Amino acid sequence: MSFTAEVKEELSRVEGRRACCARAELSALVRVEGTLHLGGTGRLRLEIATETAPVARKTIKLLHSLYGLTTELTVRRSVLHKSNNYLITVPAQPKLEEALADLGILGDDRALMHGVPPALVKRDCCAIAYLRGAFLGGGFVADPHGDFHFELTAETEQIADDLAALMGRFDMQAKVAKRRGSYAVYLKGAEPIVTFLAHVGAHRALLRTEDVRIMKGIRNEINRLVNAETANLEKSADAAMQQIEAIKTIAAVRGIETLPPALREMAELRLANPDATLKELGELADPPLTKSAVYHRIRRLVKIAEDLAPPRRRRGAAR
Repeated sequence: MSFTAEVKEELSRVEGRRACCARAELSALVRVEGTLHLGGTGRLRLEIATETAPVARKTIKLLHSLYGLTTELTVRRSVLHKSNNYLITVPAQPKLEEALADLGILGDDRALMHGVPPALVKRDCCAIAYLRGAFLGGGFVADPHGDFHFELTAETEQIADDLAALMGRFDMQAKVAKRRGSYAVYLKGAEPIVTFLAHVGAHRALLRTEDVRIMKGIRNEINRLVNAETANLEKSADAAMQQIEAIKTIAAVRGIETLPPALREMAELRLANPDATLKELGELADPPLTKSAVYHRIRRLVKIAEDLAPPRRRRGAAR
């Protein structure tokens, strides 16, 4: 089962606080997944299609409990996707047009209404229920182990803009993009997706997403520290090689024994300990030296080597 299907299964069990919330949720489901058919006698028939059994059950439950509508369910097997498709048919009946008007799908003149009905989402709880219904109908959320991505499908730009505005009421900054004749309202990044899941009631999915996000953060931090440590080791190794070359130049041209005692000790320590850090060299000195003192003595050795070497062989200062 995909992560989207898991979230939809969890949300299908969430009950709205009031009847108005259930109405808003059903309105979004019909708006996103419903298709109206006009018969030859002018009678309307509604069809709602979904690929998720729990969503089909909840849609039928809402149609029955809110409006007492008669429904028919057809289950079809998709050979290509090896999954079931559920078609809910609401045949022509006296209560259907009244229900569609109450849901904000039809106007008084039987004309199709556009956008999210403002009266239906006036309360915050109803706005959340509408977003939950929109996700149940045409939502997608990527498995958190991959990229964090979330989408709601909308047939028209107005519906997409209205959904984005609803999400904005709850500090979710959604964007709208046109996709093959329809529109997608999408969120990027874990934070707004977690916010959406929390508001609509997908708490199990929320916890799973948070767990993955924490693990990703820990893994990224470990990688950052390892990369930084590797870079530091490479810089230290390069600097040590430059220091050893400088000391070898001094030895070849004038001899290490000509150096002052403090510099001679440091030169010998570096040659004997090519992999040691400046701090470690300071601990090996007698008496022990601070890292700063070692650094300044190394710099003096490099400067002496630069003065002794021909111009074409001079190297940059040690680190």
